[in-house]
Amino acid sequence: MRFVTTRHGGPVSFTDALFEGLAPDGGLYVPETIEPWTADELSRLPRRTLTEIGLRALRPFTRGEIDPATLEAVVVEALNFPIPLVEVEPRVFALELFHGPTFAFKDVGARVMARLMASQHRGDEPLTVVVATSGDTGSAVAHAFHRVPSTRVVILYPDGRVSPTQEAQLTMFNGERTNVRAYAVAGTFDDCHRLTRDVFGDTDLRRRMRLTSANSVNVGRLLPQSIYYFHAVAQLARLEGQDRQDRQDGQDGSVVLSTPSGNFGNLTAGLIAKRAGLPIGRFVAATNANDVVPAYLETGRFEPRASVQTLANAMDVGDPSNFERMSWLYGGDLEAMRHDIAGSRHDDNDVRGTIRRVYEERGYLLDPHSAIAYMGLKEQVGHIGQVGQVGREGYVGPRFGGAGGFSGAGQVGIFLATAHPAKFAEVVEPIIGRAVEKPPPLAQALARPRHIIRIEPSLTAVKGMLDG
Repeated sequence: MRFVTTRHGGPVSFTDALFEGLAPDGGLYVPETIEPWTADELSRLPRRTLTEIGLRALRPFTRGEIDPATLEAVVVEALNFPIPLVEVEPRVFALELFHGPTFAFKDVGARVMARLMASQHRGDEPLTVVVATSGDTGSAVAHAFHRVPSTRVVILYPDGRVSPTQEAQLTMFNGERTNVRAYAVAGTFDDCHRLTRDVFGDTDLRRRMRLTSANSVNVGRLLPQSIYYFHAVAQLARLEGQDRQDRQDGQDGSVVLSTPSGNFGNLTAGLIAKRAGLPIGRFVAATNANDVVPAYLETGRFEPRASVQTLANAMDVGDPSNFERMSWLYGGDLEAMRHDIAGSRHDDNDVRGTIRRVYEERGYLLDPHSAIAYMGLKEQVGHIGQVGQVGREGYVGPRFGGAGGFSGAGQVGIFLATAHPAKFAEVVEPIIGRAVEKPPPLAQALARPRHIIRIEPSLTAVKGMLDG
C-alpha cells in the first residue's frame, strides 16, 4: 500500500507516513486506495472477534511492510479491553469506547500507533513525538508511549481548558524521570495545534531530531479508529440474533452512526470504513458550538474560526485538521459529502438537559461528548424517538443537515460514547445530583500531586523545551 498527501504529494510507504506524521508539503497522508471487503468477509463479520476485525482492517494498509505475526502482536496487545455495544433505548445503541486505560476512545488509536512505531523503529536516534490535545488525546498518547524504548513524548494542552481529571492524567508523568512530558500552553487548543504545525515546519528542528505526530493527522492513529466501526456493526448483527446475510438492519445501509466531532479524525475513520464496504447508511457529524463542518454542509463554505470553550472541551476545535482528508475523500464534491453526512450543533444547555433526561428516563449516564453524539442521532433519525424537548434546559430541533436529512424507516442508530462520565464529573454530578463513581485508575490519578509545566504559545518556547 502506498500513501499520498491531500495536497498531491507522495507516494510514500506506510512506514514513512507513520513516522513523518504531517507530510512535508503540509498536507495529510491518505491511502492511495481503500481496499474493499468482500461480500463473504462482511457476511462473516458478526463471527469475528475484535482483534480479528482489527487485523483485517489494518492488513491492507500495512501489507508488504509489517509481517502478519508482528501486526497480530500489535493488535492483540493494543486492543486488550472491551468495546461493547449497549442498548440505551429501543433501536438506539451506544458504542462504549471508554474501557481502555485512560477511559476515552483515543486509547484505541494511540495504543495501536505506539506499538506500530515501536515495532518499526530502527536505529539509535530517539523518536520525538509531539502532540497537541484538547483533553483526551494527550493522556491516551502519554499512557500508550510511557516507557516505550527510544521514544520521547511532548504533549501540548491549553492551560485552564481541560477538565481536572484530564489534567491529572496528562501531567501524572511530569514528576517522574520518564519519556513523557506535558506542557500547559497559555492559549487554546488551536494555539497548541498551530505550534505542532510550526514544529514540523521548522527545518532546523527536523534536521536535528526525528519528529513525528500522534494527533489524528498521523495515519498510524487514524486508521485503527476504523476498527470499531466494523466492530459496532458486527455486534449489532449478533444482538439482533441473525447472521448478516439474513438480516436487514445494516444490510441495506440502514444503520445511522453519530460521531461527536472536534478535529474530525474519528468521523474520517468511519468514512474510510464505509469506503471499504461497511454498510453504514449515513453519518452524523455531531458538534458543539464549534460547528464549522456542519456550517459547511449547510452553506458550502468552510470558514475556520477561533474555537469557543464548551462543556465538551475535547471538541473545542475551530479549524479541524481532518476536514482536509474529508474533502479529499469526496474530491471536493459538496453534494457527495452531504449524501453521506449530516451535521448537527448543540450548545451547553442541550448537553445538560440531555444528560439529565437520559439518566432519569433510561438510567444511562452520558459524558458531555457522548451526549452530543446522542442528540445528533436523535435529531436526524426522528422515528427512533421523539424529537423535541430534552428537559427544561435544552431543545433538540433541526439545526443543520445534509441534503434532505435521513429517511428514517427501518433504521437503527448507533452513537459513539467516547469518554467515561467520571472524566467529566465536575459537569455531570451537578446535573444528576449525585456523585459519579470513579474507576480506580482515575481516582489514583486525581490523588497524585500535580506537576504542571506552563509555557507561552510560541515556537521559541516550544523549541526551548524540545532542546532542554
